[in-house]
Amino acid sequence: MSTFSAQKFRALPVVGILRGIDKQTIDRIVPLYIGAGFTTLEITMNSEGATDLIAYVAEKYPEINVGAGTVCDLNDLEKALAAGSQFIVTPILDEEVIRKCKSLDVPVFPGSFSPTEIYKAWKAGATAVKIFPYTQFKVGYMKDVKAPLNEIELLPTGGVGVENIAEFFKGGAYGVGMGGSLFPKHLMAEDKADELKAHFEAIANAYYSTVPQEV
Repeated sequence: MSTFSAQKFRALPVVGILRGIDKQTIDRIVPLYIGAGFTTLEITMNSEGATDLIAYVAEKYPEINVGAGTVCDLNDLEKALAAGSQFIVTPILDEEVIRKCKSLDVPVFPGSFSPTEIYKAWKAGATAVKIFPYTQFKVGYMKDVKAPLNEIELLPTGGVGVENIAEFFKGGAYGVGMGGSLFPKHLMAEDKADELKAHFEAIANAYYSTVPQEV
């Protein structure tokens, strides 16, 4: 089994979150996703057949990182790792899951919200802490958290879109998680490939605008 590539993630540090999809949809959108420069894909464990989908992506698209999301306990973790997950994302703070991932050298992005939860997740061994849910907040909350906790890597998830992704990275985000804003339902249909490709490219370019250009 291949392992998580931090180098690939840093090239475009967005965790794309897929939920409730099938193999046909994967084969339609993942080539477009890769073509736009994206490198990291999360499939949530509450999707039907999630472990099969994770294994499928890991085998067919080895050029990207594939991981499991909505991992809530050690049982979920065991299933996700057996399927070939290269990283783990949780919606909640479960320190057992974090410590187990750390012991196995598997990157883990645990969900936390308050400064206390975020600090606990980091102390337990998080690779970066997923601030979730972020939908109702602006970039300022992440900046406020980083002011006293500046060593903690943060990955806000929810409320990130093409219109504000650059602000998060300018504010010091390690990465961002994007679900419906990256994979909008109205662009997931078979006849929307060109529009979806343009959408992916717009988000990628918004991130690249934050990267210092070599002279």
